[in-house]
Amino acid sequence: MTRIGLLSDTHGFLDEAVFKHFENCDEVWHAGDFGEAVANRLDAESGRKVIKGVFGNIDEQEIRNEFPEQLVFMCEDVKVLMRHIGGSPPKYNPATRRELSIHQPQLFISGHSHILKVMYDEKINCLHMNPGAAGKHGWHKVRTIVRFAIDGKNIKDCEVIELGKR
Repeated sequence: MTRIGLLSDTHGFLDEAVFKHFENCDEVWHAGDFGEAVANRLDAESGRKVIKGVFGNIDEQEIRNEFPEQLVFMCEDVKVLMRHIGGSPPKYNPATRRELSIHQPQLFISGHSHILKVMYDEKINCLHMNPGAAGKHGWHKVRTIVRFAIDGKNIKDCEVIELGKR
């Protein structure tokens, strides 16, 4: 079983509580818009955890050099597609719709909207997760992250964690 901490849209702010909430996670995934210094801090303070992520539309070249625009990977027996800007079921943007068709993941992760969503798309047999925004920049009212597990081909134990007001 792989325990995952998922966050997005930190925009340069990383709440200390994230490390407490993710202390029992094996991997930390960031769905873009890291902002300055967040990637380095995640890497430094997460110990030996695997850090995966994609760059977002506000990320500068340093982040873009370290993280790709899109990730497609296996976590246990689950194929994962991660992009910062993707939309959500059934209103994916055209580029994401194409990538979902090509890769046919079981889990699609995006950020960008600052809207927390965990919903299953029956049309393509794929779970969509957007952890909302963990940072203080944007129009969201509450900062959120998500914690879940992948056990073989099962995605389970999904928890939404509120970090407080923006």
